[in-house]
Amino acid sequence: MLVFPRLVGRIKKLPPPPAVRSLELTPRHLALLSMLLLDGPLTVSELAERLSVAPTTVSLLVSELAGKGVLRRRVDPADRRRRIVDLGDDLRPAVTRWLAPGVRAWREVLGPLSPAERRLIVDALLAYEAAVARISGVDPSEPE
Repeated sequence: MLVFPRLVGRIKKLPPPPAVRSLELTPRHLALLSMLLLDGPLTVSELAERLSVAPTTVSLLVSELAGKGVLRRRVDPADRRRRIVDLGDDLRPAVTRWLAPGVRAWREVLGPLSPAERRLIVDALLAYEAAVARISGVDPSEPE
């Protein structure tokens, strides 16, 4: 019971840099940005799969963030029908400085674990989220 409030408190102490402070980023935006920092440029479909949301949801998030200059889309040279999503060059340094400590921490903690151990941790966190949503009567699929 003491771990989650401490984690949330620690994360909230990482204030967004001035360059992104006015962008009104939600937890879903941060998850998408963190995913791009962790794994590099991805397609909308790959992002949707990794974030466990519908491709249309990711497409809307990407459009919103691209319109604000946070993300950029480019044609996949291997398949010109596909678009690759990446952090925009102008905001990449600010987003990286802001989110990189969390990304590095996850890598440090989860890296030495086996895939089965990582899956167990992720499944436990997802089960906790679902239980809190069920008990509180909040739909977990609703945006924050």
